[in-house]
Amino acid sequence: MVILGIETSCDETAASVVRDGKEILSNAIASSVEMHAKTGGIIPEQAAREQVRSIIPVISEATVNSKYEIKNIDAIAVTCGPGLIGSLLVGVETARTLAWVWNKPIVPVNHLLGHIYANWLQTPPILPAIALVVSGGHTDIVLLKDRKEIEWIGGTRDDAAGETFDKAARLLELGYPGGPAISAAAEKFQTTNPKTQIKLPRPLLYDKTFDFSFSGLKTAVLREVNHLKEINQFNSETTNQVAHEVQEAITDVLVIKTLKAVREYCVNTVLVSGGVAANSRLREKFALEIENWKLEIDLRVPPPHLCTDNADMVAAAAEFNYHPIPWQEVTTNPGLQIAEAV
Repeated sequence: MVILGIETSCDETAASVVRDGKEILSNAIASSVEMHAKTGGIIPEQAAREQVRSIIPVISEATVNSKYEIKNIDAIAVTCGPGLIGSLLVGVETARTLAWVWNKPIVPVNHLLGHIYANWLQTPPILPAIALVVSGGHTDIVLLKDRKEIEWIGGTRDDAAGETFDKAARLLELGYPGGPAISAAAEKFQTTNPKTQIKLPRPLLYDKTFDFSFSGLKTAVLREVNHLKEINQFNSETTNQVAHEVQEAITDVLVIKTLKAVREYCVNTVLVSGGVAANSRLREKFALEIENWKLEIDLRVPPPHLCTDNADMVAAAAEFNYHPIPWQEVTTNPGLQIAEAV
């Protein structure tokens, strides 16, 4: 099956044509990250306006580059939630219109489920599996018993890991987006001085649940920054130290909690996805801890370009969960949860 995927849940405008849920025939993406960098974060109304301007050119580029005529595209898949309501509406209303004009089936896709299915764009993993979805707005651990049954077993009680990276980067005056900025600063510290005197908390690391909480970590970063400024020690070296410790704290909690779930549920596959999964330290730490724990499991992490928001994952999720509905019934749901049906 050949599916046109459309993704507009946040600030990216993306379209992709994917065959059989695995072969990416073409993709196109318009990013507004430079615009949001000027304001230190996403302004929803501005993001939606940019997507209105970009959506048709992006879809046209993806379809033309796929070498498939519209008549040979079998279905349209579109993210219906969760996300920013204005952004979601741009994608959903465009997909509904195209489904009507082209007379194509339309498949609504849960954005978070889409992130998990980025792992299907190579060799499909063996289920059951534990999946960690970690992004700017979400941090969840789910048990995929099979493709039809997903059980949520833990998630953030307050702030998501990606949001924490962004807020910490803002406090450290490193710019936006925060994840790459923190990672770059942390790498500078590691290459000059691998030992840090600054220690930040690992929230809920030893809690018996699979929940996360990062609001206290943000507060700890704020206190540390204020202290460094008070003693006139807020400089590039100390900034890199704090960035290093922020990255270590977040990745420690993500890895340990996920591997505890792997042990408890006796699965042999772990899937990591979402924008934060592009973090090289997180990937490295997963591999190290799996070896340290002597776990015989298949670790799957998509390449970085498939971790951030993209339409390839939307098309893949639709292929492996093909449930088209009438275009008139496709709606947006900004608060959609990971284990909910769309």
